[in-house]
Amino acid sequence: MARAATTSDAFNAIAEPQRRDILGLLRAGERPVTDLAQELGMSQPQASKHLRVLREVGLVRVRGVGRQRRYSLDAEGLRPVHEWIGGFEQFWNESFDRLNSYVQDLKHDRRNSQ
Repeated sequence: MARAATTSDAFNAIAEPQRRDILGLLRAGERPVTDLAQELGMSQPQASKHLRVLREVGLVRVRGVGRQRRYSLDAEGLRPVHEWIGGFEQFWNESFDRLNSYVQDLKHDRRNSQ
């Protein structure tokens, strides 16, 4: 059985693919839970459960509009994830630089062998 996300753990919350799908939909703007559930092919209670977890970890906001609850992305909640991933930026930049050098060497060798 999957471990439930804690209220301070964005990493655990986004480990669930359906929650990442919800965040992806919310990038485009505010949506009611019924739209999210329909778009993702899940029941409204399932979507609400995922939204509750995302709200508890600070990844989504909710506001009432009449009787409807509308959810929106709170990108500030992704800051810990962004900062952690940012730590790998140097690794990827160096890897791409090495790959680029290798490709340039291959092109140079190919031109010289013709």
